[in-house]
Amino acid sequence: MIHVVGLLLYSYGFYILISHVTGDHDLYLVSSLAMWFTAIDLFIVGHVIEGNVGAMTLTILFKYVKFKLSTKRSRRPISCAG
Repeated sequence: MIHVVGLLLYSYGFYILISHVTGDHDLYLVSSLAMWFTAIDLFIVGHVIEGNVGAMTLTILFKYVKFKLSTKRSRRPISCAG
């Protein structure tokens, strides 16, 4: 249920944010950001309650970036001075 409420807040907050940026509507930027961050918090709380924080999109993305950075460092050629 927390995910459903978070999804509704996320989508509506994102709609208000895009409407503000494009100038279609004169809606409040602060309220859209508050809804958006509240939705993200609800997603996190929902995953913590379910016990699967590792399945969150941000967690998977950070693990992927960390893996790519660590493999890029290990492939760097060693330069010889002289």
